[in-house]
Amino acid sequence: MLEANGYPPLVLSFESIDELDHVIFVYRRAGRWGSVARSRDPGLHGRKAVFATPRALALSYFDPYIDFTGRVTGYAVVNLAEVMGRYEWRLSDENVWKVERVLLDYPHRHIASSDRRVDALRARYRAFRARFPGRKPVFYRNRQRWTPLPAEFRYEG
Repeated sequence: MLEANGYPPLVLSFESIDELDHVIFVYRRAGRWGSVARSRDPGLHGRKAVFATPRALALSYFDPYIDFTGRVTGYAVVNLAEVMGRYEWRLSDENVWKVERVLLDYPHRHIASSDRRVDALRARYRAFRARFPGRKPVFYRNRQRWTPLPAEFRYEG
């Protein structure tokens, strides 16, 4: 949809220590970066176009990415139109595993983080999940920068 409305087909690819990488569509409007994303984790949904750089946008996902095993270690902004060439990934009836392979091989920029901070975030996540089985936390700061969450995630906690 973004490309149909004049935006280049950009994705933000995350690398994680647990190899559960995540890819979201990103766009730039009025010099600011935002994203369009949906996930079964509320913190991995879209972001409003308020971030000055792709790195700032990527960092907005760092805390919500922490769960029992996840931790973002790198990110890359990739223009699929440029890297996929003539390969038809947009409307293919076939599998598009080539896109995954390209994103896995694409050089990602490292995101440094302290083990102590990650341990604290993971402990908070575990405590929340133990207290509220079946729910995902939405207690992250700067939620005003997120796009609206689907109804199933609209609870405080």
